[in-house]
Amino acid sequence: MTACATGSVTTTATPADAVVVGSPSPTVQPTIAPTLAPTPAPTAPPWEALPDPANDPTALAAQLIMAEGFIRDPKSTPTQLAWAGHMEQLGISRLADFPEWTAPVLAALPPEPRAAIAGSMAAGKQLREMHSGPIPKNLPDWHIVQPPPIEELMTYYKEAEAKFGVPWYFLASINLIETRMGRIRGDSSAGAQGPMQFIPSTWAAYGEGDVNSYHDSILAAGRYLRAAGAPGNMPKAVFAYNHDTRYVAAVTGYADVMRADPAAYRGFYGWQVYYPTKDGPILMAPGWKKE
Repeated sequence: MTACATGSVTTTATPADAVVVGSPSPTVQPTIAPTLAPTPAPTAPPWEALPDPANDPTALAAQLIMAEGFIRDPKSTPTQLAWAGHMEQLGISRLADFPEWTAPVLAALPPEPRAAIAGSMAAGKQLREMHSGPIPKNLPDWHIVQPPPIEELMTYYKEAEAKFGVPWYFLASINLIETRMGRIRGDSSAGAQGPMQFIPSTWAAYGEGDVNSYHDSILAAGRYLRAAGAPGNMPKAVFAYNHDTRYVAAVTGYADVMRADPAAYRGFYGWQVYYPTKDGPILMAPGWKKE
């Protein structure tokens, strides 16, 4: 019995760093530059606007450099941080669409964001391999909400780490993959519920309180992972959460990014919910609900 459904975001939506196959709007055929020539830093965007990933690798690298700067700047406002995380997500997705850009774009980045983006791409590839089936015919019965503030979520991860020994970055990684840090409300295709996606029987065994509570759900995940072998054997524990080695690799990949570079968590927090349709992926922003 898995703690989460083999579902939720990881079965019915596309993976976290590959949520957009291209971009939310029609993709313009890019002009591929053979090298990354110096380019002026992009102008600061209107922060409330959707990020618009560039259609050439030189400009995309500049956008990612700017986004990563805001992610790592403790003085960034919540609005700037939200834009930067979303830009990072779409930039990584653009690299998945055009793998020939990957080497020159990564080479242009400072070391820490370069490693974070490379690790995120590897983790996302595992999720894409898990869920490469046909595009769903119907939109899910989800309600998209704004998660708690970034600092509040971190207190829950750290509390679970202190109580059960499960590293906070594994809990954040599962939260990211399962519900995009708790943005998705609604049962998965297998009946899993809450920010950490517990099926009812597993919640009855390991949950305390409300399955839809961020605090209670994250602590229950720590309790379950501890019972399944964490922290001494994290691969075994994560496999108990979802019986797929690719899921284990993806969770471990995002966790390793945050372990090596805790600031990467600030970027992941800004990743949004996209859902594939026959007309292309759609953005499900907070407030979205199936009509």
